[in-house]
Amino acid sequence: MKAVTWQGRQDMQVTSVPDATIEERTDVVIEVTSTGLCGSDLHLYDPLTPFMTEGDIVGHEPMGIVRDVGSAVTTLKAGDRVVVPFNISCGTCWMCTRGLYSQCETTQNTDTGTGASLFGYSKLYGQVPGGQAELLRVPFADTLPIKVPDGPPDDRFLFLSDVLPTAWQAVEYADVEDGGTLLVVGAGPIGDMAARIGLHRGLRVIVVDSVRERLARVHGRGAETIDHSQVDGIGDRVRELTDGRGADAVIDAVGMEAHGSPVAETAQKALALLPKKVQEKVMLTMGSDRLAALMSAIDAVRRGGTISISGVYGAPTDPLPMFQLFDKQVQIRMGQANVHRWSDDILRLLEQDEDVLGVESFATHHLPLDDAPEAYRKFRDKEDGMVKVVFRP
Repeated sequence: MKAVTWQGRQDMQVTSVPDATIEERTDVVIEVTSTGLCGSDLHLYDPLTPFMTEGDIVGHEPMGIVRDVGSAVTTLKAGDRVVVPFNISCGTCWMCTRGLYSQCETTQNTDTGTGASLFGYSKLYGQVPGGQAELLRVPFADTLPIKVPDGPPDDRFLFLSDVLPTAWQAVEYADVEDGGTLLVVGAGPIGDMAARIGLHRGLRVIVVDSVRERLARVHGRGAETIDHSQVDGIGDRVRELTDGRGADAVIDAVGMEAHGSPVAETAQKALALLPKKVQEKVMLTMGSDRLAALMSAIDAVRRGGTISISGVYGAPTDPLPMFQLFDKQVQIRMGQANVHRWSDDILRLLEQDEDVLGVESFATHHLPLDDAPEAYRKFRDKEDGMVKVVFRP
């Protein structure tokens, strides 16, 4: 089968790899019909390369048709249409039964000290073959895949794999009262979708970014926008818009690769010059992230407000302004999305006749799998109006 594989720093290639097969009685194998390119995939492109192995199959936003079924599977059959959540959860352990699917104790990676395994996401998270491929083995088939109806196009349901539950959790964690103000930092796929969900719930939504095409997308849905390249300070501008108070809650939908953190960016580039084993040790014990987006969120949130972090951070020594956080009485919630905790509510919304969140027009690019290497580069460089890419294997 064909698959997108990691071959080195900033080097994704479409290669021929062995077909995915049933390995456990509880597995299914799906024929992938659509699979997304996520901002988190760019972290594997660079800077999380020390944790990658040449030939790793990437991607964690797939859906498709069940092709082969393990002998112990009772809820799915060949021909069923399913979406596969990005975090691999058993659905039955102590964590899963409490809705913390991203912390599944069955697939936790105790050797690296991380939570549930993820499809296509390095040895930090289990080194499980990913979904940017023609075929995918899916474990825990009775509890992990989300069965969806036939008929509507893939894009109606595909984003249940990651974008929708990640954005949904971000808005839930923000916990804004009816009619309150939600600031979203970053108008990439997660920030865009979080803004749509906030607007659907009747919130006042303000979105910050510097890419005009992205700001135009969210403005077209009804959000107010701030081009941070045109203002001296995001916090000051937000206070101007909120009677001097600040936003009730802020979603940081950017994470570790935020622009405007020159020292951390220089350190990350220098790290790339070290041997791979040394890079890995440094990143696990001494690394720091680019924190410009988070610092803007801390500044812009009102006193007593909430910061909801959906952008990925990964360094162990990030400095935080603890006095400011304490003095402002800020609440912070964060973490990988617990997909199945939100999937039933989201699916009910998607099954309505009206495309409430505009998911069918959400992707800006639909490309064949062979175009993946160039798509990674363009997505990283924010070229060609690229916000969300869907591959069609």
